[in-house]
Amino acid sequence: MKRNNFYQGVQAGLPVAFGYLPIAVAFGVFAKNTGLSTTAAVLMSVAVFAGASQFVALSLLAIGNGHWQIIITTFILNLRHFLMSAAVAPRLKPGKMAPLVAFGITDETFSILSFHPAAENNPAFALGVNTIAYLGWVSGTLGGALMGQELPALLQTSMGIALYAMFIGLLVPKLKTSKTAVCLTILAMAFNALFSWGPPPLSTLAKGWKLIITTILVCTTGTLFFPEEVAKDE
Repeated sequence: MKRNNFYQGVQAGLPVAFGYLPIAVAFGVFAKNTGLSTTAAVLMSVAVFAGASQFVALSLLAIGNGHWQIIITTFILNLRHFLMSAAVAPRLKPGKMAPLVAFGITDETFSILSFHPAAENNPAFALGVNTIAYLGWVSGTLGGALMGQELPALLQTSMGIALYAMFIGLLVPKLKTSKTAVCLTILAMAFNALFSWGPPPLSTLAKGWKLIITTILVCTTGTLFFPEEVAKDE
């Protein structure tokens, strides 16, 4: 691995790392409020490194869902990482470093590795991008977990909205440019309303299973009726 290429990747990934810090801090605070220890919160970020699914897992844990519901839900949410890794692999040509590169692929690092000129045939650059982003997420989680008990109760509670802010921040730009995203978002809202206020047994399902079923139905609809745009997005 060429050291200069790695450091170049670190420089390119710094904006992502700094962007992860406030969300990771919010995750650390949320984890402590959910009942996780500092060690468990940090290990979750170390092993998973997927912000959206970590927040969702904590939310499901907080409302008492079982382990299998959490595992299945986060697995479905993270399926896109398989597609992103497969899409960027021909450009990077990671070789034996493929597992390390794939582990660090997130929505943000994927965008850098897809378009940055230095990423072409350069797995060392990819590792640099992924490493600094990873360190930003893990260190932010540690900071949030350590500060969680010291912050005022009102601030601890309000930081839980970071989850919704993150999802809205990812969703709104796409809604501005994609009719498909608008249609699928409305469909997801409709399914959620059906499972929340519809007749039994739909409304009596556990919240975790409602999320799993809604995700599968919306993803399947997008693949069947909007295959060209879904393929382009991935």
